[in-house]
Amino acid sequence: MRKHSTLLLFLLVSLLGKAQTEAVKDSLVKLLDIAKDDSSKVRLYIELGNQYEVDDLQTAGKYYLLAEDLSKRLHYKRGIIKFISNYTYLLNVRGDFDSSLLLNKQSIQLSTEISDNLLLAKSLANTGNVFQYSNDYDSAVFYYEMAVKLFEQLDDKTMIAYIGDALQNAYQQLNQNDKALQYGKEAVRILRGAGDTNGLGQALLNTANSYQSLGYADSALTCYNEALTISHQLNHKRLESASLLGIGNIHLHRYEADSMKPYYEKALVLSRQMEDPDGESTALRGLALHYLLKKNFTGAKENITNALTIADSLDLRHEKVKNMKVLASILYGLHDVIAAEKCLDSASVIENQLAGDEVQKKTLVIEKRFETEKKEAQIKLQQAQIKQKNTLNYLLGAFALSAIVIGILGYRSHQHKQKLQQAKIEELEKEKQLAAVEAVLKGEEQERSRLAKDLHDGLGGMLSGIKHSLNTMKGNLIMTPDNALGFERSIDMLDSSIKEMRRVAHNMMPEALVKFGLDTALRDFCNDINQSGALQVNYQSIGLENAVIEQTTSITIYRIIQELLNNVMKHASAKSALVQVSKTNSDISITVEDDGKGFDTAILKNTRGLGWSNLRSRIDYLKGRMDVQSAPGNGTSVLIELKA
Repeated sequence: MRKHSTLLLFLLVSLLGKAQTEAVKDSLVKLLDIAKDDSSKVRLYIELGNQYEVDDLQTAGKYYLLAEDLSKRLHYKRGIIKFISNYTYLLNVRGDFDSSLLLNKQSIQLSTEISDNLLLAKSLANTGNVFQYSNDYDSAVFYYEMAVKLFEQLDDKTMIAYIGDALQNAYQQLNQNDKALQYGKEAVRILRGAGDTNGLGQALLNTANSYQSLGYADSALTCYNEALTISHQLNHKRLESASLLGIGNIHLHRYEADSMKPYYEKALVLSRQMEDPDGESTALRGLALHYLLKKNFTGAKENITNALTIADSLDLRHEKVKNMKVLASILYGLHDVIAAEKCLDSASVIENQLAGDEVQKKTLVIEKRFETEKKEAQIKLQQAQIKQKNTLNYLLGAFALSAIVIGILGYRSHQHKQKLQQAKIEELEKEKQLAAVEAVLKGEEQERSRLAKDLHDGLGGMLSGIKHSLNTMKGNLIMTPDNALGFERSIDMLDSSIKEMRRVAHNMMPEALVKFGLDTALRDFCNDINQSGALQVNYQSIGLENAVIEQTTSITIYRIIQELLNNVMKHASAKSALVQVSKTNSDISITVEDDGKGFDTAILKNTRGLGWSNLRSRIDYLKGRMDVQSAPGNGTSVLIELKA
């Protein structure tokens, strides 16, 4: 199975069209040279990988990994998801299904975190692809059906067609060819109407396979020929090779020896160019059968021997069985009956091994399903099918297995209840802690507000009154020059005291925060720092200007940024800092970066400072998370994500 037949996810519209040409690649590379390190450059890397994917998987992988690296540096989750969806195809081709499955599950998690149903649907479908590649077709159908439900909600006909094509392949492997053909014909109809040539070519190839499995050779040949035409238009070598093999197979079953030969020869050349051992073995076997039909036993034996060499060197046991059966037919033709029988005996041994491996594989799949409660319905369905198809001994075995499963599920149910109870206790404890933190923070802010008001209205008023009285007395007193100078100095000190008192009151409860909101208060705070000369702060806000934020939340965010900038001024030895605050729907993102001396973030695990503790408490109160990136000599970047 190939990637495009199982569902190519995250199809991007090429910047210069879909033609797979060197000119397109060169144009994209030129754009890459002048692109800045942002999300657009991530998309360029992905598009370049797509362009190389058809004929150079190694180069495609290089560009995909560059997209991942840049996305992580930018904290660009969508870019990471795009990387996963494309790079896992390469992993699937290499047979590294465990790594592919791990990445795709990460993609599902990231899509859920950013609440994007479209990306979630594609991630689910891509996970289904991995299961299909690893021959776990029931699990593949399970994930595809979840993806289809989301795409139906999104009314995305094209993606429904792609998944339909993938389901066609799964049902072919489950020997439900009527159902496979139903999905395939619908996929071809949708993709043809949408003008999706790439997807149409793959769907036609798979639908041809379905027709051929059901014995509709003429319909299969029509689909293969159209897929072959499309492969030439797209310069899609894998599609071309598969189409050639399919056409050759139809001529083989019609015993048209001369007609089948050119198709197998072309497929052999392409398979060798693409380093596709499966395709090469199949083409060599087809040529061997051609020569066998022509009674050229020498040519037939030479080709099938080459096919066996490939199968042996790469342990392609399914291919080896097919090749050995053809070799046996050739040996019969050469009247070497003993060698032919030995060849068939060897093939039978391998078939029994494969059957045993298949049974063991299915057993492992069933055990995995028992670990997930979502698969209970599928397990019961399989057990019912077993009861209908097998003898009494199998029925007794199924009954014993059912008893074991019930015991396991009962035990798991008990454990699940205990985990739920423990989780509920932990949730209550967390709510209790958050309530305590909320009370402390509110009490703290109320006390700050009271002290600020007392300082400003009480002590501030008294000091201003004293200043006024002294200025009035000054005009009625006769003083020596020295006394007059001392009197003026006292007035200046009193002025400074009033300013300092007002500054302290402002820090305890900024008036701008109460009157004009968070954005204005933060801008004033950063401007005050700039005017002091202690640090040059660049403040930026997105979506905050007219945002309505609850006052307790605003105060908490203000205190968080205040604490972070105070830390920069105290410890970082920085010249400049950047403060960015953005609000999207109910999410608030805070970034504070400085060009200071940096530090080893490992020390944060053991720090017990009051400022750091207060900072963590405020973030926990708002149910947020914080990420600190720093290293000695490289400055510090703090990212905080909150729910408003």
